[in-house]
Amino acid sequence: MTDFLRLAADIAREAGDMLLAKRPARPEAVHTKSSLTDVVTALDRASEELIRARVKAARPHDAILGEEGGETGGAETGEGRVRWIVDPIDGTVNFMYGLPEWAVSIAVEVDGEVVAGVVNVVPRGELFAAEKGGGAELLRDGLPAERLRCTEDVPLSQALIATGFGYLSERRAVQAQVLTHVLPVVRDIRRGGSCAVDLCSVAAGRVDGYFERGPKYWDFAAGGLVATEAGARIGGLRGRPYNSGLTLCASPGLFEALHGLLVPLDPERDA
Repeated sequence: MTDFLRLAADIAREAGDMLLAKRPARPEAVHTKSSLTDVVTALDRASEELIRARVKAARPHDAILGEEGGETGGAETGEGRVRWIVDPIDGTVNFMYGLPEWAVSIAVEVDGEVVAGVVNVVPRGELFAAEKGGGAELLRDGLPAERLRCTEDVPLSQALIATGFGYLSERRAVQAQVLTHVLPVVRDIRRGGSCAVDLCSVAAGRVDGYFERGPKYWDFAAGGLVATEAGARIGGLRGRPYNSGLTLCASPGLFEALHGLLVPLDPERDA
């Protein structure tokens, strides 16, 4: 591992251990975001504070962009401008309900390009790690590192596709309409509840593809690198980069087929 990846992995593990140790059966919600179903817990904030403190201690000149605290710091160094992209708990509703699909996600940018990323799926004891140009791995305690590779040559009709839903009812209505056209065409649909974990599932071949409207940069920065380093293609619609309007990820051939299915459905439209 490079210094960036090693530090990101160490911090993600520490934050994950803290969350697992302190998570009660049903953490109390401290406030809501866009609706009552988008719960932010006190531990979400505590996780980001821990991550920020560890990054600042090791690399005081780096910028940090976090879901809870926004962007802070940052200056040009001999390495360029370094920025850490932090999601302290991706899958907060799963975290609240005791479901296993939640993760600590940390990515590192240099001059705007993600060069390292880790996704610590804490309840499963799985840490996904990737470096730009260095491939992606799955790390589990007591087991050798597993090199990741997405599934290939899967036709759309046989593809298992992961997706997610927004928090606003109007957006969910559109997503449900889109899904009625996608579901009959593919093998099946899975809804895990964490963008970062879904992207790592593409990397590991646990699902064949993924699409979702609404994830933020901190949701997909690390998982996106894991997926692409495992051979997947990630992007938005009509040649745009992946973004909050729509993020689509699959092996190159399946990406094209799924893209062709989605474009006429206009999944980025408002209700």
